[in-house]
Amino acid sequence: MDVQNQTTVTEFILTAFPALQKLQIFLFVALLFTYLLTLTGNGVIISLIWADSRLQTPMYFFLSNLSLLDISYTSSVTPKLLSFLLKDRKTISLAGCISQTYFFFILGTVEFILLVVMSFDRHVAICNPLRYTIVMNSRLCLLLVLGCWVGAFLSVLCPTIVVSRLPFCHKEIHHFFCDIAPLLQVACIDTHFIEMINFLLSSLILLTSLVITTVSYTYIISTILRIPSAQGRQTAFSTCASHITVVSIAYGSNIFMYVRPSQSHSLEFDKETAVFTIMVTPLLNPFIYSLRNETVKDVFRDAVNKIISSLHRKP
Repeated sequence: MDVQNQTTVTEFILTAFPALQKLQIFLFVALLFTYLLTLTGNGVIISLIWADSRLQTPMYFFLSNLSLLDISYTSSVTPKLLSFLLKDRKTISLAGCISQTYFFFILGTVEFILLVVMSFDRHVAICNPLRYTIVMNSRLCLLLVLGCWVGAFLSVLCPTIVVSRLPFCHKEIHHFFCDIAPLLQVACIDTHFIEMINFLLSSLILLTSLVITTVSYTYIISTILRIPSAQGRQTAFSTCASHITVVSIAYGSNIFMYVRPSQSHSLEFDKETAVFTIMVTPLLNPFIYSLRNETVKDVFRDAVNKIISSLHRKP
């Protein structure tokens, strides 16, 4: 497009869910309930881990960081979406749109790197149990979490800067948040090269972290199968089953969305997948970990009993 035909875009209009226009109130209630349940579930996990000494181990330290990430990840999109569902005109400023893109992707990237760290933690615990407390000391745990944030920051910053400097000719974004693919569609220039860079970067982050996690669990499962007692094997598997479930859900949805050369041909499918990734996955994670973890359930029961006892003592 010629420069003279370009217009300065200061805000975007997000179409959200035009096919469900008559169900906006129902969607608002459903998504609000899901969001509040996500905040509550992950908040409870964080509170239990930081309040009870039985959960103050490297595994639960990483789990508390995952819960904090889930809260931040869904909060980067959900509050704005909820406000859109109550408005006829769904607008977001250019600066707000770019900021949403940046925080959405940096938080998502941190989570995938953290899942690798959590698989490494389980690898050391099961494959080298005698060295676990030496290797996974508090200093290394803090450095690993810090490394997740630094790695995500460096990998997301440059693509976000490139997108923020694009000339935009159209205001209407066919999505419910500022995802990369629909944002590139409203640019004035050919964005094929940027799409390819985005594809390569997404592939590098998602597939590399998936391969490392898969290799870790290959060694873990191999070690578990060599445990002589059935009870020992069951205990070892129970500590890994929750993480494997979370990894499968997280990678499954995101690979469909971002690991493909062209992302412009399936935006409607992306919307459906994004709802699952942004709303449902952060909701499921605390329940997956708590329902399959006897220690977490014991701590939760004790916390509830303490609250009930304290209420009964009040005059």
